[in-house]
Amino acid sequence: SEDPERLFLSMCLIMVLGNLLIILAVSPDSHLYTPMYFFLSNLSLPDISFTSTTVPKMFVNIQPPSRVISYAGSLTQMSLFAVFGGMEERHAPECDG
Repeated sequence: SEDPERLFLSMCLIMVLGNLLIILAVSPDSHLYTPMYFFLSNLSLPDISFTSTTVPKMFVNIQPPSRVISYAGSLTQMSLFAVFGGMEERHAPECDG
């Protein structure tokens, strides 16, 4: 069976590449400058940031001997988690239609 690190890494890479693809597909085409595509591309960037904030610590927590996080590391991760989570929540009511 596959180890969890490989599974989570592949999921993370697919998520980042998918969001980058959305940004790169919407940016150069002027026909896609509609509110729906604007919000899609604006939600892709915080999603990439949100993923890159939480996934590295998850990789560390998967390793059995190391489950300790420093105070500064915890504060940094929670701050970034709140900022990028707030960015996604800010756009959610606008997209509900």
